Amino acid sequence: MPNKPELLTVAKLAPFLMQPLQQSFTVHDRLHENAAESAAFAAAAPRIRAICGSGESKVSAELIARLPALEVISIMGVGYDGVDVAAAKSRGVMVGHTPDVLNDDVADLALALMLNIARRIPQAERHVRAGKWPEGPMPLARKMSGARLGIVGMGRIGQAIAQRALAFGMTVAYTARSAKPALPFAFHATPRELAAASDFLVVITPGGAATRKLIDAEVLRALGPEGYLINVARGSVVDETALIEALRSGGIAGAGLDVFENEPQVPEALRTLDNVVVVPHIGSATVQTRHAMAARALANLQAHFARQPLPSAVPECR
Repeated sequence: MPNKPELLTVAKLAPFLMQPLQQSFTVHDRLHENAAESAAFAAAAPRIRAICGSGESKVSAELIARLPALEVISIMGVGYDGVDVAAAKSRGVMVGHTPDVLNDDVADLALALMLNIARRIPQAERHVRAGKWPEGPMPLARKMSGARLGIVGMGRIGQAIAQRALAFGMTVAYTARSAKPALPFAFHATPRELAAASDFLVVITPGGAATRKLIDAEVLRALGPEGYLINVARGSVVDETALIEALRSGGIAGAGLDVFENEPQVPEALRTLDNVVVVPHIGSATVQTRHAMAARALANLQAHFARQPLPSAVPECR
């Protein structure tokens, strides 16, 4: 259909999103990334009215400037720190994301990482697989139930993590941009204060310049040699160099990490240290949730071209 709006993808999208996109749009799949196709992108750019990408996608002011007909950006992810929202707004371009539908999966993973690092489950499995059990038992691990949990960021996912932690008999405290009086949890003004009062510190705050290296050496020192860091937010929120030093020196007991500063590149130390559990950014990676995210990303695009408000516009565009 010649009248379909033209759309640029800025990530490798799953077939269950790409197929409905191709039905509704003329899709230019990552045409901007390939220098050999720069002429083709230059020819298509004046007609591109939409962008669709993932939570890790980069949509810079420069790219936005190259698309004079751009009207809407739809991100399949709750995080959108790779999008220059200010540049988009200055052009009147709407930005949408996919909150809510992934809360459960990310919260589940946070608890899984806590259990895995505290009870040393991956290490225990390797102990069995390597045939070392007959040589002796594993060293004793750390009990998680009843421990003190600190949550950095108390949005939808932070609250879902807190509810799950209560089932383990944990006490919950948090830090955020401001206190939430309706919540029955202790508020701490800074991550350092929260870390000092926590056995497990879970990071689930948005990425971006405002939170870059928010969890630094000072926060890790406050967490202390019996404390564990769990990051299911963005790699940029943690000072990775300071984290590696704290793990090597015994400054903290361990870490469970789903995200990294330069994904998919993970420092060798984090891959080899025995007091770390690492997984490849799988917070929302279930069939059910990824399909729901794709449906929400598509709905944002469809609503825009039906001249309706985006169901899930980012806060800056509401």
